[in-house]
Amino acid sequence: MKRLVHLICLIAALWCGFLATGCGGKGGTQGEAADSLEMRLHDTIVVGTLYSPTSYFIYRGDPMGYHYDLIQKFAKDNHVHIQFKTVRNMAALLSLLDSAKIDIIAYNIPMTAEFKKRVRHCGIENINHQVLIQPAGNNKPRITDVTQLVGKTVVVEKGSKYESRMRNLNNELGGGIKIEAIRKDTLISEDMIEMVAEGEIPLTVVDSDIAKLNHTYYDNIDIGIAVSFPQKSAWAVREDDKWLAEAIDRWAKMPEVTQSEKELYKHYFEQSKLRRSRDLDMRNLRRGEISAYDNLFKTYAKTIGWDWRLLASLAYTESNFNPNVVSWAGAKGLMQLMPATARAMGVPPGKEQDPEESIKAAVKYIAGMQRTFSKITDKEEQAKFILAAYNSGIGHVTDAMALAEKYGRNRYIWEHHVAHFMLLKSNKEYYQDPVCKNGYARGSDTYEFVHEILARAELYRKKIKK
Repeated sequence: MKRLVHLICLIAALWCGFLATGCGGKGGTQGEAADSLEMRLHDTIVVGTLYSPTSYFIYRGDPMGYHYDLIQKFAKDNHVHIQFKTVRNMAALLSLLDSAKIDIIAYNIPMTAEFKKRVRHCGIENINHQVLIQPAGNNKPRITDVTQLVGKTVVVEKGSKYESRMRNLNNELGGGIKIEAIRKDTLISEDMIEMVAEGEIPLTVVDSDIAKLNHTYYDNIDIGIAVSFPQKSAWAVREDDKWLAEAIDRWAKMPEVTQSEKELYKHYFEQSKLRRSRDLDMRNLRRGEISAYDNLFKTYAKTIGWDWRLLASLAYTESNFNPNVVSWAGAKGLMQLMPATARAMGVPPGKEQDPEESIKAAVKYIAGMQRTFSKITDKEEQAKFILAAYNSGIGHVTDAMALAEKYGRNRYIWEHHVAHFMLLKSNKEYYQDPVCKNGYARGSDTYEFVHEILARAELYRKKIKK
């Protein structure tokens, strides 16, 4: 009841701000509506969402995601506090909403007749559909129309909605599509996209939001051909909370919110996340050095008992020795520390791109992880865990360790044990496991990150004397 009263105050404040803005008076600004809300609302709005690459995930210890960032803007614009609840699936989200344990679902709830009976949709509408994933950038002609799928092989997961859609499309076209339905316990849409990008399968089908996100990692795929009708989706509140839905709708239509949403969408679904070129500068190696920062690597590596060439390899993988690099996620500097991590490690504001400050902070961060993984007594083995945690965040590595232990493998050995489950951290079956506390992670990136650094460090050892 207390939350209901406070949320009613929220709507009243937002409505007053809306009316005043429509009249063009200076006294009716969004800021003043927020001030009024801040004075009246003393409770928390509880938001439900799912761990997923498109809504909410934890990267290097920082929560992020399209829906997460958008609902955070709603909270900031209206000076309210938000508490998040993450659950395993959409059914659990709806159950929490029905029982009034959450107030808003910040996730794409399909706007179908089935869901319209249970919830009231609100906020920004998203449009999704199934799309064809095909190779791009080769000499083979691309498919430009679904009719050209006749005679082609499309690989889909057996029993999935994609198989169902392709069989229906095949019937609509009078047959001729070669549908290869494969069953693999750990197979997910991201895997299928990667298989097309690597040339292992010719074609597949996935949802357009997943396709767009993965296109930011692979520039050699085409995702432009829709194979299904569009499906609208949006956030949701309880059916009887019409006032809350209307408040969210009014907020979503504000020009500044529209612009922010466009920027968020571009950030997550369009901005390239391709890894930078990893070609080694052999000129430096022939001169007997790795980089201009070798002395710094040598000085600070001693404090953690690392070979300085391993630390240099980590830096190269992160930034190509460019201290001015800023990643898509906001990591900065030579060692690509996230802003919150940099602050926690003592980097002064504005010094994130100072090479020595970056190296010093990274080493301090590594020292902390050495304590976290102190039960791994073999230092070379421990370094693998630390590198993995450096890339994805400590929580995802401890999740993979918990999964390894649960499924009978050694939680203190990386290769073929913990690494195996890190690779599976992008699969719902595993990141939704009760032993996992940190949800989705793009585990293949972490696995490749560790492998790449270790391989380069070994090359450095052969070329550069200690």
